[in-house]
Amino acid sequence: MKPKIYINDHILSGMTMKDPARPEDNNMALHACKNPEEVLENRRALADWAGVPLSRFVLAHQTHSDRFHKVTADDFGRGAERADTAIPDTDALYTFEPDVLIGSFTADCVPVIFRNGKNGLIGVIHSGWQGTIKEITPKLFRHLRDEEGCNPADFHVQLGAALSQEKFEVDRDVCEKFRALGYADDFIDYNEATGKWHIDNQKTVEAQLLQAGIPAGRITIDRTCTLKSPDGFSYREDKKAGRHLSFIVRKNS
Repeated sequence: MKPKIYINDHILSGMTMKDPARPEDNNMALHACKNPEEVLENRRALADWAGVPLSRFVLAHQTHSDRFHKVTADDFGRGAERADTAIPDTDALYTFEPDVLIGSFTADCVPVIFRNGKNGLIGVIHSGWQGTIKEITPKLFRHLRDEEGCNPADFHVQLGAALSQEKFEVDRDVCEKFRALGYADDFIDYNEATGKWHIDNQKTVEAQLLQAGIPAGRITIDRTCTLKSPDGFSYREDKKAGRHLSFIVRKNS
């Protein structure tokens, strides 16, 4: 179990990657697997590696929505060992609780992992292209500012590995949805040979973070392409692909 590590200073965060040495190539998703017990074996390995029991994992049933959920002690263990106990119809989680691992599943979509350096809040967002055009990321950060009293300048944000602009090919209808945002034009290229548009979803999410007041120097992007890299699960390449888990936990010690 060797996930990519993004932060390691009382805050442990990272992204599990494809690993042919693991069951189902280290797939972490019960909703997209051949053998649920093998996925649980992978999750247990992550739990051992992170020093957080599965009973303190919290995972969501993601639906490409713009909905988010504040994780409390009542949620501990939800989605960890059974898909039907996951937080329903939710694509972002955040918490002030220590020693609880929250995560987001992706296989091309943009994982957003964040922490607040002043108050201990941590969170994860699943931003596929639908979540991006629904502006799940700026909606959550507005909520954290207005309802949780967070200063946007106190956040550190990591965008995990995702589908690259080169491989994110779309038709006009999706392109127009991005153009309608009013700030994504610089991240759209047209390929005359194919008549398709190519969109950089990571850079669009970065633009949303900047507009939300997150300082540019506190945003990091992992430009690994989940389709081109042998370490990536890609739904675009294989509709039966497994899933990465981007995760974060604030350790008490």
